Amino acid sequence: MAEIDPGEMLPNERVQQMAADGEVTQLHRGHAYAEEGDTFEIDGTTFEVTDITHRTLGDLTDEDAQAEGSEDLEAYKRRMKMVHGGNFEWDDDSEVVRHAFEAV
Repeated sequence: MAEIDPGEMLPNERVQQMAADGEVTQLHRGHAYAEEGDTFEIDGTTFEVTDITHRTLGDLTDEDAQAEGSEDLEAYKRRMKMVHGGNFEWDDDSEVVRHAFEAV
């Protein structure tokens, strides 16, 4: 367990602010950027990584999308295409890692 820089797991200031505001409580990334029990701080609030789970994009649900700040899974897919540009194609078999966290 370590204290990590929030930028290691949360890719930009917008996502970090959404986490600080409670709008984002998990994030899927291409590989693990933290371990369970790691902590990070945003705006004076400490967060703990509570779960690291290996999944596929096909495992994601509307609930997952909402925990990442999107209205639903379709909105999440559109956001991923926008963020990653023309090189991103949704593949249900693509492996991802869920990083769940909460304020402590």
